[in-house]
Amino acid sequence: MPLELLLILVVGGISAIALLLHLTGRSRPSVMTDTQARQAWLRQFPESAIAKLTLAEDGHAALIQPEDGRAPLGLVWSFGADTVARFLEHVEVDKAKQGLHLNLADFSAPGVQLHLNDSEAEQWQRLIEGQPATAPAAKEV
Repeated sequence: MPLELLLILVVGGISAIALLLHLTGRSRPSVMTDTQARQAWLRQFPESAIAKLTLAEDGHAALIQPEDGRAPLGLVWSFGADTVARFLEHVEVDKAKQGLHLNLADFSAPGVQLHLNDSEAEQWQRLIEGQPATAPAAKEV
């Protein structure tokens, strides 16, 4: 088979699959409830119990405060039909037109665009920037 024909078949096949997934709704970000956000966090970090969860109004992201006060905040967000969870260590927060942009120190998820309304964006930015940069040292008794 000529290389040109093979290239056309491969590109056409991949394009058809992407179009089919998009038309069937499989490319839409998942919308989470509190329970689903908790399950998504615990699926990724089963040893990290949740003290408080703040779900975005649109249900596409949740800010996690672990029970361990020394642990950094966490974030669960929609990534297509699935979710991703990360601790927010060494994160840079930038205001965006529709929410916040987080620059993570993680090569597998270097940046996250969170679509939040203005009041949510301000609240989340305060929470994220207000967390300690490093875990406090344990007190000796």
